[in-house]
Amino acid sequence: MTSSDPGIVFQSNCPSRPILDQIADKWSMMVMAVLDEPRRFNEIKRRLEGVTQRVLTQTLRRLERNGMIVRRVLATSPVGVEYSRTPLGESLQEPFDRLYAWTVDKADEIQARQLDYDRRELTDNSVSNP
Repeated sequence: MTSSDPGIVFQSNCPSRPILDQIADKWSMMVMAVLDEPRRFNEIKRRLEGVTQRVLTQTLRRLERNGMIVRRVLATSPVGVEYSRTPLGESLQEPFDRLYAWTVDKADEIQARQLDYDRRELTDNSVSNP
């Protein structure tokens, strides 16, 4: 197959792959959502129930590396750090809002399909494993 083959959606060296991986990561999406204004680390952590300090630190570093957020050292005592979205990060807000609205709109339907699937799997497994 050649790179022009329409059957290939993403080549292994496609530059969009790591970007999609970062953007689609659940913590990255949530961090971007809570950065509707500049926030300090602990404030972000409080708004993201369940995130560990380690995971949040890694997520913030990846977002900063990709140019989605900026880290600013504050001249306070003790020294503080604040994170905010960059213009590039802001440009992700519209597609994120659409995706979030879709998830809210479709949540009941998806949960009903999950329950239906789980019931079928339970029935199929009990029939095949008497």
